Amino acid sequence: VQLQASGGGSVQAGGSLRLSCAVSGTIYSINDMAWYRQAPGKQRDLVAIITSGNNVNYADSVKGRFTISRNNANHTMSLQMNSLKPEDTAVYYCSAEGLFWTNMGRTSPFQSWGQGTLVTVSS
Repeated sequence: VQLQASGGGSVQAGGSLRLSCAVSGTIYSINDMAWYRQAPGKQRDLVAIITSGNNVNYADSVKGRFTISRNNANHTMSLQMNSLKPEDTAVYYCSAEGLFWTNMGRTSPFQSWGQGTLVTVSS
C-alpha cells in the first residue's frame, strides 16, 4: 500500500492551500486517515485525523482554519488549509491504516505514510 501526497507550495500569510493524498494498492478497507507535519528541528505532530465514519479531530493550532475530508470510494484524502500562518510552515505527511488483500487472498493490516509535501508560509 502506497500513499502519494501532493499540493504543497509557497504562499503568503493569510493564503490558502489544499493538500491531497491518494492511497493505492490492493485495499480492502481504510480506517483512520490523518495529516501530520514536521517543522525544521521539531518532532512530527498530528494536524488532523478523520475516521472511516468521517469523525474528525484537529490540533488546537489549526482548528477553524483547516478542514480534513476523505473520499472512501477512491481512497483519497484532502486537507484544506485557510488563513495560513508562518508557523504552519512544515513538511506535511499523510498517513493511513487499514486492511489490504494479500496475494494469498487474505487480508492483512497496513499502516503507511506518504512521502511528505512542503508547505512554506511567508509573512
